[in-house]
Amino acid sequence: MSFQDAIRTCLRKYADFHGRARRSEYWFFILFTAIVGAVAGILDAIFGTRSEMYSGTGPIQGILQLALLLPTLAVGARRLHDTGRSGWWQLIGLIPIVGWIILIVFFVQDSHPANQHGPNPKGLGEGHGAGYSETPPPPPTPQQY
Repeated sequence: MSFQDAIRTCLRKYADFHGRARRSEYWFFILFTAIVGAVAGILDAIFGTRSEMYSGTGPIQGILQLALLLPTLAVGARRLHDTGRSGWWQLIGLIPIVGWIILIVFFVQDSHPANQHGPNPKGLGEGHGAGYSETPPPPPTPQQY
């Protein structure tokens, strides 16, 4: 899934907590939210609307973060569904450091086969690594010069 496809999918499924999301969809959307947050913070600094110079959140950044909160939670729940877990596992992120580490481990795991949340989003066979069942191309033959 490309960067643009991931953003389009996550914004289209704004509040859809059902189904599954591939790793690429999740991580591209997290990258998008980080970029949007950084740009909004720079705009707040340029316009002088930040509450403090090096900390705090300005109105532009605050509004964008609030607007992206629900789709971020939704894609997180769908990503956890892809690993065979409930979306409620996101609440473990409220535990500082340890919770974040556990969530990152869950988010980087590979897709599980079809489960109660739907079929494997990779669309290929069963089992871990099912999306990698294609045979690699043969090595190039040596060229004579």
